Amino acid sequence: MLLFKTVYYMKWYKITGVQNTNEPFITKVRAGGKSICLIGFEGHIYALSAICPHAGADLSEGLCVKGKIVCPYHRYTYNLETGKGGEGQNDFAATYPVEIRGHEIYVGIKSFWDRLMGR
Repeated sequence: MLLFKTVYYMKWYKITGVQNTNEPFITKVRAGGKSICLIGFEGHIYALSAICPHAGADLSEGLCVKGKIVCPYHRYTYNLETGKGGEGQNDFAATYPVEIRGHEIYVGIKSFWDRLMGR
């Protein structure tokens, strides 16, 4: 019997200019042609789309409160882990996996084809 294993392609991008120091931060970086809001919060690092899905604001100019990024324009909130919008928003910000290798930070971005196929 033949078994086929589906391979998902995720490319990992080293984030330059930012190191894992366990200090809180919010900054905007570029990885894989995407603008990403990188957030250090309570000892973890999260990566979300830097563009607010509600109004297009730069989320890296917002605040981080209780595990959520707060949009600087209309105060919409997005969960750092899931990207899910706050109660009643019915939207979400794209999230990206983060790997820490030593003091270096890497963000994973799926290929266009994996996203297109829903993988």
